[in-house]
Amino acid sequence: MNRRDFIQKTCFLSTGLYWNALPEALSDSSIKLTILHTNDTHSRIDPFPSHHHKYPNMGGVAKRSSLIEKIRKEEKNVLLLDAGDFFQGTPYFNFFHGEVEIKALSALGYDVVTLGNHDFDAGLSGLIRQLPHANFQIVSANYVFEEQELKQKVKPYVIINKDKLRIGIFGLGVKLEGLVPAKFFANTKYIEPVEIAKELVQELKNKKVDYIICLSHLGLEYEYERICDKQLATLVEGIDLIIGGHTHTFLKEPLVVTHPISGHQTVICQVGFAGIWLGRIDIRFETTRKKRIATSHITVI
Repeated sequence: MNRRDFIQKTCFLSTGLYWNALPEALSDSSIKLTILHTNDTHSRIDPFPSHHHKYPNMGGVAKRSSLIEKIRKEEKNVLLLDAGDFFQGTPYFNFFHGEVEIKALSALGYDVVTLGNHDFDAGLSGLIRQLPHANFQIVSANYVFEEQELKQKVKPYVIINKDKLRIGIFGLGVKLEGLVPAKFFANTKYIEPVEIAKELVQELKNKKVDYIICLSHLGLEYEYERICDKQLATLVEGIDLIIGGHTHTFLKEPLVVTHPISGHQTVICQVGFAGIWLGRIDIRFETTRKKRIATSHITVI
């Protein structure tokens, strides 16, 4: 992609959140955190073909890698996150059963991912087989596994230190029954998301984290009664950011949900599917005045 096309295909969307906006220049007491995120990449290693009716030449790991590396050179504190469903969708998965996808996530330097329903499409044994290739952390709080390999690798949450910041990240997945053949998830126990999320938010607060992120594969919203990201933000006080997946929703700008009791604001982002967009959230922490703003950028890859 040449420079002109890159500029034309890049959307800069900003939303002032929480408090009044801070100056662009960081003060000595400020810390900037840049969060890059994807979801539902679905084995899209190569770009869509040039003759594709809707997404010609879009997506692809190579272009995403170049963009991520460019941002990492420009910014000091970068987190790269994924909200699940990195398996299934192209022949790469059919032939290599997830190895290519896991190695790609590792090569791009993802920090934390969660599991989507399609990440069980090779069965638990298939998922376990790919774990040695995963040089990133996996979080999922509401799937309880019996397999020792999954217990060791998949944690309810992690805490990542960036500069002086402590970032708490936990994962939530959609109910597998009805979406995934029972033999593929076997004895995996599903826990309803809301109560476990409340417990984890409190635990992370007790551990003095500065920012709480939920990697959610619940879906943004539904026309029928089913827990989704919007409900989660309303029912669980204290989540700062939900990076969502599952519904393949192209959110051009973040949604901000205000908790009805505490007034806490939760930002919700989701960037479609197939790696067509790369999401970016820039958060500025003013340590002396405890102020922060977030700006959101979406880059079409």
